[in-house]
Amino acid sequence: MAGYSAFTIERAQRTIRLTKREIEVLSLIAQGCSSKEAADSLYVSKRTVDFHLANIYDKLQVNNRVQAFRAATRLGLIPFEPTSTQLREA
Repeated sequence: MAGYSAFTIERAQRTIRLTKREIEVLSLIAQGCSSKEAADSLYVSKRTVDFHLANIYDKLQVNNRVQAFRAATRLGLIPFEPTSTQLREA
């Protein structure tokens, strides 16, 4: 989404909707959990987490976890919570 205008991002925010579960999955992945760890945390199978990730990638038009996290935070779909290391550097 780098290089997109504010109008494009605002329009995407209105049209892209992640489900509650997709947000939960993406938040766990953003914290560094593997698909298996996210599945265990959510009491679902790894296949279910991978299914949610595929839906997230499709909705955000990205190809991997890092791109999904960056796009979702840029669009305000999930909150960006800096780590304690990032807070100390600021």
